[in-house]
Amino acid sequence: MRVGVFALSAQFPGQGHTEALHRTLRTADAAESAGLDAVWLAEHHFMPYGVCPQGATLAAMLLGRTRRIGIGTAVSVLPTAHPVTLGEQAALLHLTSGGRFTLGVGRGGPWQDLEVFGTGLAAYEEGFPEALDLLLRWLREPRVSADGPRYRFREVPVVPRADELEESSGPPVVLACTSAASVRLAAQRGLPMLLGMHCGDEEKAEMTALWRNTALALGRSPEEVARVAHVSAGLVQLADTERDAVEILTKAMPEWLRQGLAAHVTVDGRARRMRDVEEYTELLCRLHPVGTPRLCADRLAATAERTGISRFALLAEGSGDLTGTELNVARLGSEVLPLLT
Repeated sequence: MRVGVFALSAQFPGQGHTEALHRTLRTADAAESAGLDAVWLAEHHFMPYGVCPQGATLAAMLLGRTRRIGIGTAVSVLPTAHPVTLGEQAALLHLTSGGRFTLGVGRGGPWQDLEVFGTGLAAYEEGFPEALDLLLRWLREPRVSADGPRYRFREVPVVPRADELEESSGPPVVLACTSAASVRLAAQRGLPMLLGMHCGDEEKAEMTALWRNTALALGRSPEEVARVAHVSAGLVQLADTERDAVEILTKAMPEWLRQGLAAHVTVDGRARRMRDVEEYTELLCRLHPVGTPRLCADRLAATAERTGISRFALLAEGSGDLTGTELNVARLGSEVLPLLT
């Protein structure tokens, strides 16, 4: 089992942007010291839910700051970026880090980002498969041209080549999936899925089964399908009792969620329903490893057994406190990982 942390760079009430970003840097340090597998970085624009607007840029900082641990984006939002630009960044990070970078990509939402960056609603509603395919070609081929509805350019050489690293075909790519359509898209492209923390084990098991059945129907071998390692995002909070762990999160998370989720603004004024933040926090505590080390290990093992997923990206900053986050990550490494081996 491969257990890592998910860093949102969340801005809790009363905190500044620098404090939120500094907590992410220290989280990566703690995760490497704790022997965890990876740090996954979120990307958001114009909101306190997460104040990192460019996952690949922050990944470069963390790759230079660490020596062993993997660093990934969860996710880079493709409809607001040019696929070639993102491909060049991913190749650069892959080559200079010795293969420690993973590129997570996703469709994002119908947010005002599409207006600010000039890509428009069509990039979100219709253009994602075209952008994804261009990105994958850039990471896998020596020369690339484009002749699609959105991207058109003459053939150019790929520099730097992502596949020049010995024993590597380029940086791993994972696709955030929240619907059956995105699951099928991931299976068609042979990409592992990143599944969100709002999903329970039953829903994640359904999505992994759909991915597997789609991939097999397309002619991928059972061996190839079995090698694909999906990633489950979740929440983690360790304490000496389950009650204490839940209390830490229910005191800190609702106000952060309230101000963060309220900052989502649609590009076209469409109505959106905001979650009840207290109920959502309680749901996350029930779904994920929140409690004693034994309980946390048991929940991770149960999720792996029910879904077939063995890679985890766990949000450890739910307390909003730097010292508490570092301790949480350290206990995850020292007290939970040994129970999973």
